[in-house]
Amino acid sequence: MTTIADMTLDELRLELAPEIAAAAVFDGWSDAAIVSAADMVGADADVARLAFPGGAMDMIGAWIDTVDAKMVDAFPVEKLASMPIREKIRSLVQFRLDAISGLEEALKRATAIMAMPQNVARSLKTGWHSADLMWRLAGDTATDYNHYTKRTILGGIYTATLAVFADDDSEGKAKTRAFLDRRIEGVMRFEKAKAKWLNPDRESFSVSRFLGRLRYPSN
Repeated sequence: MTTIADMTLDELRLELAPEIAAAAVFDGWSDAAIVSAADMVGADADVARLAFPGGAMDMIGAWIDTVDAKMVDAFPVEKLASMPIREKIRSLVQFRLDAISGLEEALKRATAIMAMPQNVARSLKTGWHSADLMWRLAGDTATDYNHYTKRTILGGIYTATLAVFADDDSEGKAKTRAFLDRRIEGVMRFEKAKAKWLNPDRESFSVSRFLGRLRYPSN
């Protein structure tokens, strides 16, 4: 087993990320959070700083990377294989929300930093990566325009759900769960009606195509 002292900076970055997120609840995504995290895992603070040369965005990116990794570990192919596409996506998004439960203040601070003009391009790239990973775990193999629309739209839905999650004080995050369900179910009803209208002889519609054309509502 690799010890903290023997870790590469990339390994240390991921080791520290969850502790930094926990510290960010109180200290923000700051040097103080790095020092606190280093103390928690027994790392040298000066070395820990070297793992995040890009400051707050590097810390936030590492946190998101750890959530991505946990999601991959939690959803082997056989676990998702029997689920409908809709339930695969719902389960993956819900896992990510559960993984950051209790860190809502860190999430709010991270969102504010990611929304800064100088950080938008990197934030979009990070969001795209997570959406792409979810779709790949769900078994998506699209290579046409649907590949891009699916990830863009899922990223939008996930971002909107995170915003609800951050301020949700209902028991068991019931409001967030209901919000996510409405985003999926509402569009399903619309897409089903649209499919029948465009092709009345067709008895069913493709859930995969539906998810590829999801639209985030204005409210």
